[in-house]
Amino acid sequence: MRLAGRAVAGTRTDGLLLGIDFGGTKMAVGVADGTGRLLAHRRIATHAERGAPQALDRALELAAALVAEVGGPLVAAGVASPGVVRPDGIDLAPNVPGWERLRLADAVSDALGVTRVAVDNDLNAAALAELRLGALRDADPGLVVGIGTGVAAAVTVGGRVLAGHRGAAGEIGYAVAGGPWPGTMLELDFSGRALDRLADELGVAGDAAGLAAAAELPGAARDALTARVDELARHLVTCCLLLDPQRVVLVGGVAGSALIRGLLVDRLAEVLPHRPDVVLSRFADDAALLGAVTLAREAVPAPR
Repeated sequence: MRLAGRAVAGTRTDGLLLGIDFGGTKMAVGVADGTGRLLAHRRIATHAERGAPQALDRALELAAALVAEVGGPLVAAGVASPGVVRPDGIDLAPNVPGWERLRLADAVSDALGVTRVAVDNDLNAAALAELRLGALRDADPGLVVGIGTGVAAAVTVGGRVLAGHRGAAGEIGYAVAGGPWPGTMLELDFSGRALDRLADELGVAGDAAGLAAAAELPGAARDALTARVDELARHLVTCCLLLDPQRVVLVGGVAGSALIRGLLVDRLAEVLPHRPDVVLSRFADDAALLGAVTLAREAVPAPR
């Protein structure tokens, strides 16, 4: 599928840039020109239950096909992945079996013959897209909250995404939630997969989206969903108190629910002494993909 995409100001190269966004449910691959403007992109299912190797292989096959379709030399690639990416593996990426054993930069370089490959956490990539192209261009500090298959956050200060000492800044999915100590993980209470399970327990069809629709009316579904949103809101309040962000950007499929966004905004407004702007990303499901393309673009040295 071809489209006119957003571009980063200024051309760094006459060649092509590749972006790959690996997700627990879907993978997106895009090819862009030297300004970062998307020329073609496609999205395919991850099929996480089949393991990591098949997902990586299919994404690389699609990448090669899109590069050939657009035509031109590939000069750099950017990859957005769940977890904390190391040269020899990936930490904190439990949603696709075997993902921790992948060497993404090496795999992309070997398959596509490109030497410049930048890899980062998927939400950090989304935050980079918001910094360069989206809602954080005029906001500092910023907080990006991803609510998709899992839940995580990314912090931006001074035009940069903060990685943290081990690259794990913003992994709030591991925050302690509910019950007697040590309770459970926040991601097990509030995430796309957690809400899918909750919908099944309540007998609501349509997974998380069906649950959000059912919760529009008073009843068991609304009460159960509100309790889960309250758990997430407590942690976001702490994040906001610590960072004092000018703007909070929500990304991911679950964040697309107007009901869930409204509940979160109301809860933050109730208790925070200084309320940040809370907005939905304008990139729909493409924030991490655009961030991956931006990673590729910024891996190319700027022209003198």
